[in-house]
Amino acid sequence: MGKESKSGGCLGWLLAIVILALVVGAIVYAVKQKIDHANDNKPSPVPGPPGAIDKKYADALKIAMQFFDIQKLNNKISWRGDSGLKDGNEANLDLSKGMYDAGDHMKFGFPMAFTATVLSWAILEYGDQMAAVNQLEPAQQSLKWITDFLINAHPKDNVLYIQVGDPDLDHKCWERPENMKEKRPLTQVNITVPGTEVAAETAAAMASASLVFKTSNSAYSSTLLKHAKQLFNFADKYPASYSENIPEVATYYNSTGYGDELLWAASWLYHATGDRSYLDYATGENGKQFASWGSPTWFSWDNKNAGTQVLLSRLSLFGAKGVSGNSGLRNYRSSAEGVMCGLLPKSPSATSSRTDGGLVWISEWNALQHPVASAFLAALYSDYMLTSQTAKITCGDHSFKPSDLRKLAKSQADYVLGKNPLKMSFLVGYGDKYPQYVHHRGASIPADATTGCTDGFKWLDSTEPNPNVAVGGLVGGPFLNETYIDSRNNSKQAEPTTYNSALIVGLLSSLVTTSSAVKSFT
Repeated sequence: MGKESKSGGCLGWLLAIVILALVVGAIVYAVKQKIDHANDNKPSPVPGPPGAIDKKYADALKIAMQFFDIQKLNNKISWRGDSGLKDGNEANLDLSKGMYDAGDHMKFGFPMAFTATVLSWAILEYGDQMAAVNQLEPAQQSLKWITDFLINAHPKDNVLYIQVGDPDLDHKCWERPENMKEKRPLTQVNITVPGTEVAAETAAAMASASLVFKTSNSAYSSTLLKHAKQLFNFADKYPASYSENIPEVATYYNSTGYGDELLWAASWLYHATGDRSYLDYATGENGKQFASWGSPTWFSWDNKNAGTQVLLSRLSLFGAKGVSGNSGLRNYRSSAEGVMCGLLPKSPSATSSRTDGGLVWISEWNALQHPVASAFLAALYSDYMLTSQTAKITCGDHSFKPSDLRKLAKSQADYVLGKNPLKMSFLVGYGDKYPQYVHHRGASIPADATTGCTDGFKWLDSTEPNPNVAVGGLVGGPFLNETYIDSRNNSKQAEPTTYNSALIVGLLSSLVTTSSAVKSFT
C-alpha cells in the first residue's frame, strides 16, 4: 500500500511537470510568434551609400560590359576592325553607329532600342554602384553609341529607320563583318507604313537616355528628349503594328502588340518631363486597355508591361508629388507585386516553370532572357521597398521581405554564372568553364582570314572552338532539362544578343553592392 501511494505521487508530479512544460512552451511560442510578427511588419534598414563590393558580381559585370564593344562597327577589340561605315548612305544618313544585334550583322531597331532603354534604366538606378567598380563610364559610352544611331535614324518627325541590312541575305552569309560586300538596304516606318511598337520603344530609349545625360551633357539630353516626344506622338497618332505592316520583320522580331510600348514610352516621358499628361496617358483608359493589370507577364524585348509596372511603382512607393489617389498607379503597383509573387519560389502563386536547378524557364529559344529580366525587376523592387521602408509584400497568405526578392535575384544571377548542374557559366569569358562554340560570325572566324559571303561557312561547321572569344556575351542558355549543346549551329542556345547583355548588366549592377534607391531621376 505504501509503495503504491509513493508511485502514484511520483506520477502526479510527473504529470504536473509535463503540463507546466507545455504551458511554458505555449507561452514562449506565442511570445516568439508575436515578436516574429512584429519583426515582419518592421521595415529593414535603408541602405546607405554603396557598401562593400561583391567581387564575384563585380568581375562578372566588367566582363558583361565588354560585349557591347564587340557589337560596335568600329571598336577597340583586337580581333575586330571597322565595318559597316557606309550604313545609311543610300538615304544620306550616318547610321554607322548602333550595334549588331547578335551573332549576325543586322541592326534591328526594335531590340536595339530596348537595349538602350534597359541600359539607361540600369544606369539611372545603379549608376553609383557601377561607378564603385569603374563601369559607369563604359555603360554611358555604350548607351550613347546606340542613341547616336537612334537620333540619326529619326531624320523627320514621322520617319524612323528601323533596320539596316537584309536579314534573309545576311543569314545566307557567314563572314567577318569587316569583309562584308553585300548591300545593306534600309527599312523605315512612316505615316504610310507606320509601326507603333518600334517608334514607341525608340521614344522610351531616348526619354530614359535623356535622364542619363541630363547633368553631364544637357544639350544632348535636350536633343534626345525632343526626339522622344516626336516619336511618341508619331507612335500614338498612327497606331499600327510594324510586324503587320512590314511582314518580313516578323520572322526575326515579331511583335505581339504595341499597347505595352505606348505605356512604357509614356511612363519614361513622364519621368523625363514631369508632364502630367504622360502619366494620365499611362494610368487612364490606355492603362485599362493595354496594361494587363492583375495578369502578370514576362518582361522582354517584346512585352514591356512588367517593366512599366515596376517603373511606375516607384512613384507610389516614394510618394511622388501629386500622384496620391491615382487608382491607375495603385493598379500598376498591385500588378508589379503580382509579378514578384510569381517569381518567389515559396509564394502560393509562384510559377512552376523552373528547371530543377531553380532557373525560371519560359522559352526554349534564348531561355535566359526571361529569368535575367525577371531577376533585374526583382532586385529593383527589393531596393524600392528598402528605400521606401516598405516591410513586406503579401502573396496570398504569405508575406515576403525585400531580402526574399534579393535572394531570388541572386539565385538567377548565380545560375547564369555557374551555380547550375552543368557547373558552367553562360556568360562568355566568366569562370573556368563557358561556351566555346558561340554562334557569332566574328568570333568564329580567325581575324586574319579573308572570307566572302559563303566560303566562311567552313568556320561555322568547324569542330575547333572559336578562335576569338566573344567576351561578355550572354548566350541563350539551357533547355528545361538543363542540357546545353555547345555548337555554333545551335543558335537557340548558343547565340548572344545585345539586349541579353543590357539585362545582365542591369542585374549584376544591382548585386555588385548595396545602396539606397534614388527617389527621383531628375
